Amino acid sequence: MPNARLVEHNATQFKKSVVELAPGMWTAVGYAASTQHMIEGKSSLAIVDTSESTGAAKDVLSEFRKISDKPIERIIYTHSHRDHISGAEVFAEGRDIPILASSTFSSDLVDQDNNRPAPHDALNRRTVAQFGIGLTSQQRISLGCGPGERPMSGLGAGHIPPNQFIANDTEIDLDGVTARLIMAPGETADHMVVWFPKAKVLIPGDNWYHAFPNLYAIRGTPYRDFAAWADTLTLLADLKPEVLAPGHTQPVFGAKKINEVLTTTRDAILYVMHHTADGMNAGLSMDDIAASIQLPDHLADKPWLAEYYGKASWSARAFATGTLGWYDGNPTHLGTLSDKQRASHMAQLSGGIEALKQAAFETEDLQWRLELCDHLIALGEDVSLLKAEAMESLAEVEINATARNTYLWEAERLRKKGET
Repeated sequence: MPNARLVEHNATQFKKSVVELAPGMWTAVGYAASTQHMIEGKSSLAIVDTSESTGAAKDVLSEFRKISDKPIERIIYTHSHRDHISGAEVFAEGRDIPILASSTFSSDLVDQDNNRPAPHDALNRRTVAQFGIGLTSQQRISLGCGPGERPMSGLGAGHIPPNQFIANDTEIDLDGVTARLIMAPGETADHMVVWFPKAKVLIPGDNWYHAFPNLYAIRGTPYRDFAAWADTLTLLADLKPEVLAPGHTQPVFGAKKINEVLTTTRDAILYVMHHTADGMNAGLSMDDIAASIQLPDHLADKPWLAEYYGKASWSARAFATGTLGWYDGNPTHLGTLSDKQRASHMAQLSGGIEALKQAAFETEDLQWRLELCDHLIALGEDVSLLKAEAMESLAEVEINATARNTYLWEAERLRKKGET
C-alpha cells in the first residue's frame, strides 16, 4: 500500500472544484497538474495560468463557462513552467489576445535550443519519470503538486508565447478590476505574482503550495535561488493577503493562516540554507549533510511542509552545488574512478562478485541494496530485477510523490529491459 499521508494529500488538495476566492474571482483545482484562475471584469474575463494540456484546459473552460459567458480578453502567465502555459490556445478561443508575462520569461522545457549542446534527452526522460508518465493510476497516485489522474491529451500542445512583457511592478486594469503584477523570483526567476489589493486576493504562482517547496526538481533544473525565494515569501506575507490562491493545491483563506503558511515556508528554506552552510563550513561530506537534515519540530509539524513534492535532503544538495559547485572540499574527490573500477574494488573487498551479490540479496537496508546492485550492474551482473524490487518497496513507503513516481517508472524500465 502507498504512503497513507500521500494518498490523503492527493484526496484533499486535488479534489476537483471551482472555488470562489472573492466576488468575481475563481480558482479551478484538481483538473490539471496546476490551478487556473478566472477574473471577471465588467464585460470580459482574464485568465491567470492555463494548465499543462489542451485536454485539461477544455475541462476547466467548460466549468468556467458555467459561471460566465463573457469573452476572455487577457491571459497572464505567473511563470514559464509548462504546466502553467500549455492550455492558452483553448482559453484564447481562436482570438488574438494579450498574453502577459515577466520580461524574464524563459522555459527550460519549452525554449529548448537543440542547436546548442545540452542534455535534452536526459531532461525529458527524467521529467517523464518524475511525473510518472505511463504509470497506471494505482501507481501514480499523485504528482505531489497535482492529481495523478488528469487529462493528458494535448500535453504541452496549446502554448502561446507571451506578447506583452512586464519588466517592473505594474498596476493594470482588468476591465474594471485593479490588479498589481509584482516581480517575485522564487521557484523560477521569472515569477510574476498577481495581487488584487481591493479584494486582498493573491495569486503567487508556485512560490507557495501545500507541500515542502520544490527547491530542487529531480527532473533537473538550473539552480533555484533559495535566498531570493525566501525574500519573496517575506514580500508576499507583507502584502497581508486574506485569500491565497496558489499555482497548485487548494486556496487558503484568512490573513492569520496565510501569514503562517508563507512565513513558515520561508523559515524552512532558511533552515535548509543554514544547515547546509554550517555543514559545509564544518567540512562535512554532502552525504552526511543530506542524511542529517531534519526540520525543527516547530516547522516539521506543519502539514504544508510535509515532503509531498520537494524534499529537504535534495534541497541541501542543490544549495551546496548551487553556491560552491560540485567540489565538496575533500581532495579525494578531485580524482575519479569509473563506476566499473569502484565496483571492482568493492567486489575485491567483499570477497568477490558472488559475495557482493549475496550481500545485495541479504541486506534489509533498501538504499544499500540499490547501491550494491549498481556495483554489480557496473560489473556486468544482471541484478536488474533485484534493483527493481528494491525501488518498488521504497516507493510504497515514500511520502514524496516525485520520488515514488521515479522509483516506479525506473523499476518498470528495468523489468522491461530484463524481459528482452
